[in-house]
Amino acid sequence: MTTAQSETESQTLSPPVEIGLTAAIVAVRDDEPLILTTRADDTGSVAALPSGPFDPIRHRTFEIGLRAWVSEQTGVPLGYVEQLYTFGDRGRHARAGDRDPHVVSIGYLALTRIGDESQRPAIGAWRRWHDFFPWEDWRRGRPDVIETTIAPGLAPWVDEAPSAVSSSGLSRLQRVNLLFGARGFNEENVLERYELLYEAGLLEEALRDGREAAAKRGRIDPLGVPMRHDHRRILATAMGRLRAKMKYRPVIFELMPAAFTLTELQRAVEAIAGRHLHKQNFRRLVEASAIVEPTGEMSLRTGGRPAALFHFRRNVLQERPSPGLRVGIRS
Repeated sequence: MTTAQSETESQTLSPPVEIGLTAAIVAVRDDEPLILTTRADDTGSVAALPSGPFDPIRHRTFEIGLRAWVSEQTGVPLGYVEQLYTFGDRGRHARAGDRDPHVVSIGYLALTRIGDESQRPAIGAWRRWHDFFPWEDWRRGRPDVIETTIAPGLAPWVDEAPSAVSSSGLSRLQRVNLLFGARGFNEENVLERYELLYEAGLLEEALRDGREAAAKRGRIDPLGVPMRHDHRRILATAMGRLRAKMKYRPVIFELMPAAFTLTELQRAVEAIAGRHLHKQNFRRLVEASAIVEPTGEMSLRTGGRPAALFHFRRNVLQERPSPGLRVGIRS
């Protein structure tokens, strides 16, 4: 083989593939859902999720590797962990002519409690997940950002090709009406809403990735805090998974202290779901599920009348297959 042939072959070879491990670590504090972030660069100007490469020498499993990276980067202990999805789209990291490894990232959802100094990150910070997704907080009604920024931004994109059909089989107009219309809020469709905004070029990540719709717009007004690479897409996937899963598995209690009032439980569920729940309906739902039981003690944290304390009744896991809190889907 000649030197010229060797150089041509090396230019056409695909870049190596690296397996990355990325964690969306969720907690609840003061009725706010939080996500653990690290710095993506030395300036700290871009938020990122804790992540690192899988090392088959050091890490026997992906989860062991993930826990090692999180411990090293933040010092925060993880409780519940589940694998979300494998993210490997071209363009996540690579640029044209880039010879660096192409990163295929395995995303994880992890839950933890913030109750003492052991949950304070050594590096990084807890941030409200609504800083990254301001359109997902419907607890006080339809978010203003939909009317002030999202709807005006989506209108020209829809007008450009209103009947263009996506892989979902829906037109642009149908997708906008379904995901941001006035007919209600399906809290589980976090990823679908994020991907619609990305496709329409309304997110800074779309401009950074060189997407055509964003390039046509040029300068983009901030719509939520951007994140490194596709970490905001990974976070959207985690949010949708958690919102759906708490309806059929008792994962919400991974975020609760050992003892809590029903009001504290409701506010935690509302924080994750992103919408308000009727107090009496919620309490009837909890009673019917038999998922908690009183501790026999009272809480004075309410500032008013003492409130009964409850704890998660773990026997429910053996009694039925889907012991979650089946809150309704639409507000």
